[in-house]
Amino acid sequence: MRSNLSKAIAACLFLSGIASTAAIAGVTNPNVEMRPTGKGWGEAVSGRVDSAAKPGSGARPSSGAGITLHTGGVVTGTNHVYYIWYGSWSSTDQGILTDLAMSIGNTPYFNINKTYFDHSNVHVSGLVSYNGATTDAYSQGPASTSLSDAQILNVVTAAISSGRVPSDTNGIYMVLTSKDVHKSGFGTSYCGWHSRATIGGADIKYAFIGDPSVQYPSSCGAQVTGPNGNSGADAMASIIAHELEEETTDPDLNAWYDSKGQENADKCAWTFGTQYTTGNGAQANVKFGTRDYLIQQNWNYNSTVSQQHCAMQ
Repeated sequence: MRSNLSKAIAACLFLSGIASTAAIAGVTNPNVEMRPTGKGWGEAVSGRVDSAAKPGSGARPSSGAGITLHTGGVVTGTNHVYYIWYGSWSSTDQGILTDLAMSIGNTPYFNINKTYFDHSNVHVSGLVSYNGATTDAYSQGPASTSLSDAQILNVVTAAISSGRVPSDTNGIYMVLTSKDVHKSGFGTSYCGWHSRATIGGADIKYAFIGDPSVQYPSSCGAQVTGPNGNSGADAMASIIAHELEEETTDPDLNAWYDSKGQENADKCAWTFGTQYTTGNGAQANVKFGTRDYLIQQNWNYNSTVSQQHCAMQ
């Protein structure tokens, strides 16, 4: 997931001064079908991606803004969230984000994902379970070291192989890096992303979300003061929701996306809909459990393209 410096709301745009992936790749034909990278933009593939739904799925092929089911599947059972706290974290930060994972499931907001289904027409359940967490105290080097994508996978692999978290094919392992940790591409090309890998013979889904409060507060945060009074965790809450809903509807980067390679949350990144003012003066748009959050909208699917739209429920 990406933001731009002006907060002008389009996940299909890079931050100011960054060219589009299509341009970098030399792709200028708007009709070239793209597939998702999990980072908010698509990449060209050789030949056209099969955007027609398989018979009996109920989906309809479309073009332009519409999102369609491709060859992959969705998470139809309960989605299990695991946090890997990388770096140095306070209990306050952890509490805000743990409460999010424990309360987002089966809400009107997350149930937008129930509009998505697999090739047997089984819909996403909308259920989310927070299944635990583990810590990682800079296993990949000092905080000043700029972590690579491969090192994020190393963190996930080590957490599973050591038994600190279980191997779970219905899970998403979120590597949350503390505000002092540097990550290549973070804050300049994206604010978070999701991917998958085979670990111990299992298809494992995982994500990266960084705390932008020190390094990139304006790039990856919608406001200086969040509704929970924590600029880092409050900003990360929206990114976590973004990656969680994409992992639910496109876990292996081959299911639901549009012709530009954008997944459901990509299509609504940095749009928040109707907002309200909280007690500390911050803006919020949803209440999960006892906490207010400012969470981006999600793409509500409808087989009629003109009726697909960004929404909070």
